[in-house]
Amino acid sequence: MATDQLKALNGTSKGQVPKVPAVPLPKIKSIEYFRVKPRWLFVKITDDDDGYGWGEATLEGHTKAVEGALDEIIDRIIGYEADDIEHIWQTIWRLGFYRGGPVFMSALSGIDIALWDLKARRLNVPIYRLLGGKVRNKVQVYAWIGGDRPKDIEVAAKARIAQGLKCVKMNATEGINWLDSPSVLDATVERLKTVKALGLDAGLDFHGRLHKPMAKQLAKALEPYRPLFIEEPLLVEHPEGLKQLSDSTTIPIALGERLYTRWDVKRFLEDASIDILQPDIAHAGGISETKRIATMAEAYDVAIAPHCPLGPIALAACIQVALSIPNFVIQEMSLGMHYNIEAGEEDLNTYLVDQSVFDIEDGYVKAPTGPGLGIEIDEDVVRRIAKTTEPWQCKEFYGPDGAIQEW
Repeated sequence: MATDQLKALNGTSKGQVPKVPAVPLPKIKSIEYFRVKPRWLFVKITDDDDGYGWGEATLEGHTKAVEGALDEIIDRIIGYEADDIEHIWQTIWRLGFYRGGPVFMSALSGIDIALWDLKARRLNVPIYRLLGGKVRNKVQVYAWIGGDRPKDIEVAAKARIAQGLKCVKMNATEGINWLDSPSVLDATVERLKTVKALGLDAGLDFHGRLHKPMAKQLAKALEPYRPLFIEEPLLVEHPEGLKQLSDSTTIPIALGERLYTRWDVKRFLEDASIDILQPDIAHAGGISETKRIATMAEAYDVAIAPHCPLGPIALAACIQVALSIPNFVIQEMSLGMHYNIEAGEEDLNTYLVDQSVFDIEDGYVKAPTGPGLGIEIDEDVVRRIAKTTEPWQCKEFYGPDGAIQEW
């Protein structure tokens, strides 16, 4: 082809880079949030091409605070190019000056997840395709049994087996004093033995309820029965205690739901005090930050098991990340969770058009194939239920002596 013809096609001379015509990208037109039962907060972002994406900013017990944080963020980012997810994340993070913590990061999470959903929908691909592609075809999942004060463990475990699960999680103890009789730990061991006898693996959530004198004893008592992990055996406010406990037990230690950024996580990785990190995608900066946290953890040989006793949007976002990271191990889901049942009829699938997307088969959920998060939210149901949903308050939880404890 003649040089003049080439110039006519691309507008360049020899050796110059061809010009790509500028295509205006859609801008954020509106951001709405919806408080829905049982205790969730959904976010919807719409662009000026009427593309949309859904996010989740649930922070259990602090709905009104997150709504206030969202109001501030919304005022700032309306009109931004919706495609610029990292720029928007950094803008929210850095230009707020005061940052971090559960309220701010949950609001940021809802925005971030919705932007990823919007972008992937526009490109008609699952989000994991934009995160480097998938490294697995399905994700192992687990669900809760037993409630805040563990009971009916055998009945609940059999019901989970019938649902196709291979692993469950339960609270390790009821109320327990700072220093208590060692005999109060016996029931925990018996519950674990009951579940294991049914052929299930089980994680035990200490829920930050125990302090060092009892946590050390319980970890020792549980070792012969090999729980999959013990979660929050001590609160994250006590990193030195967690390190001591980690050095004294063979049981994998898991935590992370009360860590909200890569900077929060850093110390626990450097101290080698945990084996399994549990970032909550609705509290920890959304898909963008959760992916970064997972990459950090991989460098320290720490597994990722995302925390998610939340709604379908958060779970779908977790699955998209889980499919794309090599150090993922297992995913929490809230299907039939006691908080959902106590609140009424709303459950994990209530807001989904296709309620088969989270179907469990032999302990796994298959990789979704649809664009974006891989789920379709029934917006009519969301708007209807949001009209009558009050903020959910954290449970009050008291020990044997009447002192308030970690719920």
